[in-house]
Amino acid sequence: MPPIEVHRVDAYRWQVKRAGGMRTDGLIFADDQLMHDLEGDQCIQQVVNVAHLPGIVGPSIAMPDIHWGYGFPIGGVAAFDEHEGVISPGGVGYDINCGVRLLRSPLPLAEIRPKLARLMDTLYQGIPSGVGSARSDIKLSPKELDRVLEQGAKWTVDQGYGTPGDLDAIEANGTLPGEPDRVSPRAKERGRSQLGTVGSGNHFVEVGYVAEVFDESIAARLGLGPETVTFFIHSGSRGLGYQVCDDHLDVMVRAAARYGIDLPDKQLCCAPLPSPEAKAYFGAMNAAANYAFANRQLMAHYVRKAISTVFARDIADRTTLVYDVAHNIAKFETHEVAGRTRRVCVHRKGATRAFPPGHPELGDRYRDIGQPVLIPGDMGRYSFVLVGTEGAFAETFGSTCHGAGRRMSRHQAKKLARSRNVPKELEERGILIRAASRRTVDEEIPEAYKDVCQVVDVVHGAGIGKKVVKLVPIGVLKG
Repeated sequence: MPPIEVHRVDAYRWQVKRAGGMRTDGLIFADDQLMHDLEGDQCIQQVVNVAHLPGIVGPSIAMPDIHWGYGFPIGGVAAFDEHEGVISPGGVGYDINCGVRLLRSPLPLAEIRPKLARLMDTLYQGIPSGVGSARSDIKLSPKELDRVLEQGAKWTVDQGYGTPGDLDAIEANGTLPGEPDRVSPRAKERGRSQLGTVGSGNHFVEVGYVAEVFDESIAARLGLGPETVTFFIHSGSRGLGYQVCDDHLDVMVRAAARYGIDLPDKQLCCAPLPSPEAKAYFGAMNAAANYAFANRQLMAHYVRKAISTVFARDIADRTTLVYDVAHNIAKFETHEVAGRTRRVCVHRKGATRAFPPGHPELGDRYRDIGQPVLIPGDMGRYSFVLVGTEGAFAETFGSTCHGAGRRMSRHQAKKLARSRNVPKELEERGILIRAASRRTVDEEIPEAYKDVCQVVDVVHGAGIGKKVVKLVPIGVLKG
């Protein structure tokens, strides 16, 4: 492959010049320091690789939280023409519809502090976490599981786990056009006992508060005034989504060969969007995404249940959903490209939808202010809430970053934390940790991640997201 040429465009943008088999340029959002940190990283090569795929429309895009992933970089965005383009499981990721949900509580910060330890214990007891975690009180029959895969969060609300108003504050109202028949028996078996569970790795339930407000009027609309207590939930489609991805990778490898698609990396295996293979994956992916929406909806119910136990039912009833958004998904959307309106399949892998004010998909609640964008950081520092912008819709297919982005491997993090007591360190800073194992905490030390403040400043400065509030954690349940 020819050497990669990267040229600075402005303070927040870098162009990867089209060369060789690339069908388009690459576009990386980063400041000087973030770009310096990427030197020698394979994720830039992955931006180049994505630019080779047939039917790509616009640049191969990387957000400032970019890091290496399977096929696509994590933090990657790419759109493909509905007729000439492709869909790739590597552009969605193994954890389909991994995403985040934010709840706001009427509890004053001063009132939650004395009972925080009890609240964290109650959350830990009530929300299973870890690789094999399962709930004994949620037993899905095959028919019920199919309904989850068809209806997503709506199924959960219909069972009494939440209110219809919750659905108005979820991307796509918590339901995508899923096809349960496209999901393998093995994937369904893995999903039957995991609904309402956190999972492992970087997944979490976090108690925090609004520490800084950047836009008072929008913050007020979101109910996120100073010191508002919040609950962040980060999880996805669990073993079911992983299996859906795994089931379709071999199919896509064969499909790429059958349709004569030359891949710079086998992990970019894909199929033309009009093909039977693409339609089968799309239906299964959406079903897994619905499972993830239902999963986070059920966990929100468990959060409210814990609040009711530790405080009062009235407090739990008034703990409301701000928003729920996916950051591992491929969706058909309509965008203007080079002055022409086109229907494209937008892959967001470790990237968040960021639709602007006025977009019809936002519904009445947030249409005038833009879509809430939830950006978790790490368990020791801070997270952010933004809103979508016209700039994002025009330049990144309505997309922005999804978090801080890892800067060191899990192995490196564990090695760095080996001689430390990380939970004690965090407790001394006012943050209580609950986790199933020391390994989980050590892998997720704050130093393992980029500074999300720096990432969000790039997004805000580039105009592909607008800062609203900063959240600071006081309690974290790790998967």
